[in-house]
Amino acid sequence: MTALSQLRDLPGVSSGALRNLAPPALLVFLVGFIALFVPSFLSVQTLTMVLADTAVLFILATGETFVILLGGVDLSIQALASLASVIVAQLLPSLGLGAFPVAIATGLVFGIASGIVHVGLRVPSFVATLASGGVVAGLALLAAHGRAITIEESGRGYTEWINATTWGVPNVVAIAVLVGVAGFFILRYTRFGRFSVAVGAGEPAALAAGVNVNRTKITGFAISGTLAALAGVILAARLSSGSPSLANQLLLPAIAAVIVGGTAITGGLGNVGRTAIGALIISVVRIGMTFVGVNIFAENIVFGAMLIAAVAITIDRSKIAIIK
Repeated sequence: MTALSQLRDLPGVSSGALRNLAPPALLVFLVGFIALFVPSFLSVQTLTMVLADTAVLFILATGETFVILLGGVDLSIQALASLASVIVAQLLPSLGLGAFPVAIATGLVFGIASGIVHVGLRVPSFVATLASGGVVAGLALLAAHGRAITIEESGRGYTEWINATTWGVPNVVAIAVLVGVAGFFILRYTRFGRFSVAVGAGEPAALAAGVNVNRTKITGFAISGTLAALAGVILAARLSSGSPSLANQLLLPAIAAVIVGGTAITGGLGNVGRTAIGALIISVVRIGMTFVGVNIFAENIVFGAMLIAAVAITIDRSKIAIIK
């Protein structure tokens, strides 16, 4: 009998409890392990940097959480974030603060479109969002003429509220916290949140119970698209530029954050709190690798391995008769 099975057999300890405890325990272990080699990692300055670096990833991953809870996946989030960054960079000088709602509304529209393609044409979510992501990426390339767009001096004043700090805390962290609180409230206390979990846990049962599955799925994709665009807006503000490829490296970390945090890839189990832990784990690994001298090009190798391990642990194989 293994140590894990012995622990599971202890009174009051269940596999569900172990699943809930594993991500926070992994986060604490990683922070301690890195601090063992680089004590300065625990400095206030470094931890603040980790939180600020996690903010955009967490916002992207929160949107992805809504879709994965439904049993789907959204592969268009990085393209939507990049397009939003291009829109902001182009429109800030002329529209000022009005550029932000335009960019975020674009994400909402494309999120709804992905959901309609998925439920209306009965196309698997990964195909629908992969295709819509390609369309969005093409639009971003056309709008930016295939190049990065620097936010002009006349437009940078409108991004100061994102890059500023309040009482020593970066505003971008506060924005991420607001998104997290809103996501938690929606999933915990609204009808849509309950319906999302029900659809992910068993779509036929949800249909039999009178849940409007199509509307619930479209809403989930709409939230994902909106938050992806918000993440793109913040990226553009922090980097003072927009680019058709600005967020291309964030898709795998965002999905990994959701799954590593403990949300089941098959849907029906998970929440935004788990995603927050997962996003912190991804950021600590990424920044910690730099601190201990690991080649930055090995990041995706590590994220890929973490994603495979997390899926293997959290997947509900009872929902899948044949793995293919």
